[in-house]
Amino acid sequence: MAIELNHTIVSSRDKKASAEFLADLFGLAPPTPFGPFLCVETANGVSLDYDDRQPVSRNHYAFLISEEEFDAIFERVRERGIPYWADPGHTQEGVVNGHGRGFYFEDPSGHNMEVLTCPYGT
Repeated sequence: MAIELNHTIVSSRDKKASAEFLADLFGLAPPTPFGPFLCVETANGVSLDYDDRQPVSRNHYAFLISEEEFDAIFERVRERGIPYWADPGHTQEGVVNGHGRGFYFEDPSGHNMEVLTCPYGT
């Protein structure tokens, strides 16, 4: 069996708000409960399992998406007035980066979320 990432726990101030934010923004199925978690499953079967944990340790999560998905997600980000940046340090606000297309934004718990259409190193 090949080794695959199955899930990761995402600490959050409010697991319901954070999980619903990501699922809605990405056009994914609504979060599903599993034990104390609210799980958001991506197309490759990896789930982000949101949990109310204090303190929240801010992390980075990157999502490889298609050009069509980029257009839809970017439109939702702009419609909702969510700030976005071209870089992980958030120095280039309102800019899409030029490696394929990608940008960074924060979720309700302050995690640095990234969407990109081309994997780095390609």
